[in-house]
Amino acid sequence: MAVNPVILCLSRSGEATAHKIAQSFGYDVHGRKDRVDQADAYFDNALDHVRDLFAAKVPVIGVCASGILVRGVAPLLNDKTAEPPVVSVADDGSTVVPLLGGHRGANRLAKELADILSGHAAVTTAGDVALGVALDEPPLGWRLANPENAKGAMAALLAGDGVKIEGENIWDLETDPKGAVKLVTTDKPVAGDDMTLVYHPQKYTLGVGCARNCDPQELWDLVQKTLTDNNIAQGSIAGIGSLDLKADEPAMNLLAERFGVPFRIFTADKLEAHAGNLANPSDVVFAEVGCHGVSEGAALALGNNASLQIEKQKTKNATCALAVSSEPVTEFKGRSRGKLSIIGIGPGQASWRTPEASQLVAEAEELVGYGLYIDLLGPLAHGKTRSDFHLGAEEDRCRFALEQAAKGKNVALICSGDAGIYAMGALVFELMDRGPDEMGVSDAAHRVEVKCTPGVSALQGAAARAGAPLGHDFCAISLSDLLTHRTDIIKRLNAAAEGDFVIAFYNPVSMKRRTLLAEARDILLQHRPADTPVMLARSLGRSDESVRYRKLSELEVDEVDMMTVVLVGSSNSKLAQLGEGPRMYTPRGYARKIDGDLS
Repeated sequence: MAVNPVILCLSRSGEATAHKIAQSFGYDVHGRKDRVDQADAYFDNALDHVRDLFAAKVPVIGVCASGILVRGVAPLLNDKTAEPPVVSVADDGSTVVPLLGGHRGANRLAKELADILSGHAAVTTAGDVALGVALDEPPLGWRLANPENAKGAMAALLAGDGVKIEGENIWDLETDPKGAVKLVTTDKPVAGDDMTLVYHPQKYTLGVGCARNCDPQELWDLVQKTLTDNNIAQGSIAGIGSLDLKADEPAMNLLAERFGVPFRIFTADKLEAHAGNLANPSDVVFAEVGCHGVSEGAALALGNNASLQIEKQKTKNATCALAVSSEPVTEFKGRSRGKLSIIGIGPGQASWRTPEASQLVAEAEELVGYGLYIDLLGPLAHGKTRSDFHLGAEEDRCRFALEQAAKGKNVALICSGDAGIYAMGALVFELMDRGPDEMGVSDAAHRVEVKCTPGVSALQGAAARAGAPLGHDFCAISLSDLLTHRTDIIKRLNAAAEGDFVIAFYNPVSMKRRTLLAEARDILLQHRPADTPVMLARSLGRSDESVRYRKLSELEVDEVDMMTVVLVGSSNSKLAQLGEGPRMYTPRGYARKIDGDLS
C-alpha cells in the first residue's frame, strides 16, 4: 500500500479499539466530530469522508458497522484491481472484515488487525480460506508474471488438483510432485498459463544513461536485447537508476513506467563512490558529468550490496547495465525525480473536488498554498507537511513548491477553483520558462515532473447554482489591474460587450479597487438591455454561500466583494421562476433550429 491507511472512528464506544490499532501501526485516527473525544483529525459526515478517502485511493480501516463503509463507497465501485483496501472492525475489536481490496492488501491487513486485537478475521476469499495464501499477491519483492492466469490456477487448487512448486517455496505450501498446478519461482523468462504461475524475484537493478532527448524506443530496445541475451526476465527488475542530471529524460521515465518500477536518481558523487567496481570506467564521462560511469554506477548504487552482473551495453545514444543483489530489493536508495501536482480543489466543498485531485493530495508529502485553501481540504490534509503563504505571495509559493519538488519530494500546490484559471498553474510554467537571469528556478526544479489536474472553477460553480447561464458563448475577465494594465481591461470589456458574450467577472473589487466594476456595468449597458440578468455568487460551496440576482442597471459595487463571482448574461439570457426558484439560462438557439431557421 503506497499510502498509509486511515482509521475511521465514529463513536466513543470504538475509541479504545481505534487507538489500539493506531498505537500498533502508527496510523492516524480520523474521528466523527462531536462524537469522538480524541482523534488526529475530525470529519462532519462519515459517508462523505469515507467516499473522499476511497476516491483518493486511501486504504480505510473503519471502526464501525460494515454497512456504513459499504454505503459510503458504493457509488465509486467499478474496478476491483484499482480499489484500495477497505476493512471494517467491530467497536470491541472482536471481528475484522475485509470488505474490498482483498488481494490488494485487505486480507493481510485484516489478519494483522485481528492478531493485535485478539479478534477474528472474517476473510471470505476462497484461496485465503482454503490455502491461507493469495496467489495473485506474492510476498514483497516478488512479481507475478502472469496475473491474468491466477484465477484459473486458484480454482484448480480449490478443486483439489494439488500444487507443484519449482524453485523457492515463498508461500510455505506443501508441494506435490504430481500436482497439476505449478508455481514457478525464477529470474528467467518462463512462460506461464492457466495451470502455471510464474514469480520473479526482483533482485536486479538496472542502470541507464542516454544522450539528451534520446529516442525512447532506442533505450527500450537496448534494455530488451540485454535482458534477452542474458536470459533475465523483465519482472526480475526491481528499479531503474541514473544520474540526477537525467531526471527529466523522457526515455528513462518512460522506461520505468513501462517496467512498472521506481526510477531513482543519484548525484555524481554518489555514483563515483562505486568507481572502483566499474567494468568500464571512463575519464571522458568523468570530465563531462563528474563520475566515471553512469549506467554501471547507477545499477550498483540502486542495489543492496550489489555486484555488477552485466557490464555496460550501448547503442549510439543509450547505455544500460545490470547489477544483482542477493535478496529482492524492496527499499531503494537515491531519490525520486520529484513531482509537483498543481491542484484545483474547486470552490471548497469536498463533493466538488475531483477524485484525481483528492488522490494527488493523498499521495503528496507536502502541501503548499494559501492557508485557507489548504484548510478547505479538511482531514485530507492532516499529517502532511504544509507550507502556508499569504495572499500576494503567489510567486514565492510557486517557486517554493518547485524547489521542494526539486529535492525529490512529492509536492501539491493547492489552489481554489481550477488551478489553470486565474490561479497558480500559469505562474509555475512561467517560472520554469524564465532564463537564469530572470528570477526563475534552479536547474533541478526544471527537471521535476509537473502534473496539472482540473478543478471546478468559480464560473462553473456559479453557473450550476444559477441554472445554465453559460449555455451559449461566454468569456471570463478579471477586473484586477494589479497584473493587467487598466487599458487592456477596458479594451476587453468593450470587445466582450460588443460580442454579446455572457461574462464571468473574477476579482471584481477589492478594498482599494472600487471603480472598474461600475465602469464594466456602464460599458455593458451600451450594448445590452438594462434588465439583463446578473448573478452574484459568493463563497460557493462553503457554509456562508449566498446567491443573489440583479438587473444589470441595478448592479451596485458595494454589494460585491473579492469572494464574489459576477455572472452577467448576454442580451439573450433569461431569468425565470422555474421549479423551486429563479433560474438563469442562456438559450443556444434550439427553438430556431426546430422551426427550421438554422441550416
